[in-house]
Amino acid sequence: MYNQGALAYQKTAQQTADPRTLEATLLSRSAAHLQAIRDTWPERQNELEVELTKNRKIWSIFIQSVTREDSPLPRQLRENIANLGIFIMGQTYEMLLTRDPAKLDALIDINRQISAGLRGKG
Repeated sequence: MYNQGALAYQKTAQQTADPRTLEATLLSRSAAHLQAIRDTWPERQNELEVELTKNRKIWSIFIQSVTREDSPLPRQLRENIANLGIFIMGQTYEMLLTRDPAKLDALIDINRQISAGLRGKG
């Protein structure tokens, strides 16, 4: 019973959260999942591809958003976010090829820093 109530609350909160908060939450969750894989390597390396795919989707949305002509963000900020996204994509593919858990550090750090910035803590 409690679980159903918690799920309903979470769904409502996601629908009413402002976009910055939602983006920050997605990034921090992704960072936490990647950190958990990093901390328990190699036991959880089978989860790597799923979590990297989720992170890549988040960043694909960011890249699409900032490269749209009607993006309200300043040009320099848009370029910085797009460049970070390109870096994230490269690191993701590199991680999938090499399976080196140390390569997760950059992805985790960037997600955490951007999440904190979106929440006004950075």
